[in-house]
Amino acid sequence: MSKGAVAVVTGAAGFIGSHMVDLLIDRGYEVRGIDNFVGGRPENLAHHQGNEAFSFAESDVRTLAADSPIFDGAQWVFHFAGKGDIVPSIEQPTDYMDTNVMGTVRVLEAARRAGAQKLVYAASSSCYGLATELPTTEAAPIDTQYPYALSKYQGEQAVFHWGQVYGLPVNTVRIFNAYGTRSRTTGAYGAVFGVFLAQKLAGKPFTVVGDGTQTRDFIYVTDVARAFLAAAETDQVNEWYNIGGGNPQSVNRLVELIGG
Repeated sequence: MSKGAVAVVTGAAGFIGSHMVDLLIDRGYEVRGIDNFVGGRPENLAHHQGNEAFSFAESDVRTLAADSPIFDGAQWVFHFAGKGDIVPSIEQPTDYMDTNVMGTVRVLEAARRAGAQKLVYAASSSCYGLATELPTTEAAPIDTQYPYALSKYQGEQAVFHWGQVYGLPVNTVRIFNAYGTRSRTTGAYGAVFGVFLAQKLAGKPFTVVGDGTQTRDFIYVTDVARAFLAAAETDQVNEWYNIGGGNPQSVNRLVELIGG
């Protein structure tokens, strides 16, 4: 990587986005972050304050202009911005489609106009529904069971469409259960790690659904960031990659590790 190469990170103040910013700055990139602070937190980026290699714009991808100067000269664009969680998506489907589909289209247009060398999209393993193929490969059937899953999958389809029609180099990474520092601990319907962490911090008992023997594939957040950088740096384009730890753990084991 040549020093001074520019990378744009949407959702930069979020759980995974902020770790992406850390990795890119560590690798010598000039990083430009975008976030509207709906899901992200300013404290996730506070340690970069005053760093000349990092600039930030408080902005919503739903209103992003195609000629946004944030994207000027960008080599890589990492698109993490979006609305998460399944249950709220059932209650607010329009918001999810607006942010996760049309917000993605606006990011694609900005990246295309800027002549970005690669856009990497944060897709979701929720596109597989309750997968019957374990471990789940990239060839597993798509089964979007909730508006959240549908919106993330349609955002991913838009990414590949821009790759096909406009020649924008793209890859997508379907994230399984990410955990680690800065994990979101607000909201009742987040990923199990964040929910348990919030309950631990509040001194409350853990909410275990069923007998707790169900398993999830967990991957540490800095490994997710490294996977996204690899998806940008590879010569491969128009590919989707599943990213997980490959070592599923039971919910009961998670309770044991967090200490409940």
